[in-house]
Order: sequence, then structure tokens, then C-alpha cells
Amino acid sequence: MLASNPAPALLPLALLATGKALPSRCVSSAALDLQFGHAPGYVLHKSGIHQRHYASATENQAELAAAALRDAMARGGIRPGSIDLLLSTSGVPDQALPAMSCRILEPAGLAAGTPAFDVNASCLGFLAALQMAAGLLASGAYKRIAITACDLASRGIDWADPEASLIFGDGAAAVIIEAGQPGTSEQGILMQRFETHPAGKHMCQVRAGGTARNPRNGVVPQDYLFAMQGRAVFKFVAGLLDGFVQRLFSGSGRGLDDIDLIVPHQASHLSMQHLRKRLNVPLSRVMDIYASHGNQVCASIPTALHEALDSGRARRGSRVLMLGSAAGVTLGGMVLAL
Repeated sequence: MLASNPAPALLPLALLATGKALPSRCVSSAALDLQFGHAPGYVLHKSGIHQRHYASATENQAELAAAALRDAMARGGIRPGSIDLLLSTSGVPDQALPAMSCRILEPAGLAAGTPAFDVNASCLGFLAALQMAAGLLASGAYKRIAITACDLASRGIDWADPEASLIFGDGAAAVIIEAGQPGTSEQGILMQRFETHPAGKHMCQVRAGGTARNPRNGVVPQDYLFAMQGRAVFKFVAGLLDGFVQRLFSGSGRGLDDIDLIVPHQASHLSMQHLRKRLNVPLSRVMDIYASHGNQVCASIPTALHEALDSGRARRGSRVLMLGSAAGVTLGGMVLAL
């Protein structure tokens, strides 16, 4: 007889504030129909998005991330000087080197000398950064940490590929957290799991920008654009999802019935429908902002979390399951007790 796994211990964590920022340009699907000569309703049908935001040529990714962090500080009444670590995450940063976090500090109003570094986990970057931050807070190394998540997917869209171009939107989100008190609060990370399955690593790529493809060893303009095998990714993740969710909850004594709200990565309208069907949960228990934001890459999950809190669909005492997949192919899930 196999022994049952022990229930995972709560990792104390207090979520102090969230914020978001969107680029100035709101683009409807009807406008994209006109721009690219499609029949009326084509883009909406293909993408499932009514509107999304795209950055203009003059808007800057690090400054958008900083705007989201300023929004979080304003909402939470938090002084910039009280933040002693900044973590920045993005699927694709504004440049290869140095880390984007160093360009967020100044426009966010954080003091020079504040430590800052990047976390790269594609669409699951926010969950990876939150996991890392929780461990750093629990160790006592830091007292208050800010996390920003920002992507400008529109800068890398290949408009010749409707499957890989019409689903995206730009945006940024931020959270500010500090350590919870062990044994005195039920706030924190109840469970978390990441799995990377490299058999799918070729399915979502931006080939250039690193050492593999660059002007010295061969590169073409298309290498700088996002390439995705959409159907292959969907099938690959669908085959893993049920088992992953079971492993996430394994040994915890909890299940989906104990979750108040599911905040998924807003990958596509088909993936959102598939998620609800496979998990057998009603729309009322899923935070779905896809039609108004699109797939915002790493900003997707924290933006949806912010909207859940701002709208009252999640509140103090709620148990929230954040769940998604990312290039790699990586699956990630985290249950957060607010």
C-alpha cells in the first residue's frame, strides 16, 4: 500500500496591493478587419477578442511596467521607499541586456540601490516570480517585494500568420507582497507546481535575440517575430492538463471544490473554453478577461488577478487557483489564499 503524500505546508504571504497599466491605443477587431482587408467579423471570429491594447511606437515597455507598479502603490497607499526588492518578468524584454528591472526602478519611483532582477518563464513568469518572492520573504532576506509583469506582444506579431497574431494584446500588471505570519494567518501559497515538457519547446518561439541567431552567425527578419504552432500547442497542453491538475492537488486534501475562483492564463478563447470544460467548472468561477484584453503573455495572469480583486470577485479569504501554460512547454499552477 502506498503511503499518502503529506499535505503541503502553507507558505505565508500577504498580498498588499495590485495594479495594472495599458498602452494608450485601444484597437477593436473591427478596426483590424479594415486594416488588413478582412470581411467584417473575421478577426472577432478568429480571435474571440472585441478589443485589445497595442503600444504606440513611442511607448516604452519598462515605463509601462513602472506605471503598473505606481498604480499598485497608489491603490495600496505604499511608499516606494518601503519596497526593498523589485522582480521584473516578461516573455520578451525590451532588450537583451541588461535586465529590464534596472530600467523600471527610476520611472517607478524606487530608490537607486534597490536590488532588482528579471525572472524569465514566458507566460508563467508571474507565477515563477511569485514563488521565488515567497521563498525570499520566508527566508527573511527581504521584507517587501514588488513584482512587475509586462509584455508588448504587438512588437513581435507576424501579421502573415492569423493563428499567431490575432490573439495578443499588450499590457502590464504589478503586485506588492510581504511575508505573512506563520501560524497566525491563512494567507499565503497553499500549493504550487511547475512542470516543463521540452518535447514541445519548438512549438512557441522567437528564434532571434540571443546567441543562436544573430547578425554574426545568420539571422533573417522573420526570426525576430513570434512563431507558434497553435494547434500543436493546444493538443500538447490538453493531453497534459488533467494529470497536471491532479498532481497539483495531490496530498493536499483539497480539490477544485475548495477553490473560489480560477484565474487562468488568458491564452485564447478556445483554450479558455477547453479549460472550463476539462475542469468542469461554470463560467462564474473563472476569471475571463480575454475578450477585452487578449493574450498579454506574462501580464495575463496578474492582470486577471487584479481585475478579480478590483471587481470583488476575489477578496480577503478567497482561495484563488492561478493556472496556465507557457512556451517550453511549461505548465504551472498555484493556489493562493488571499
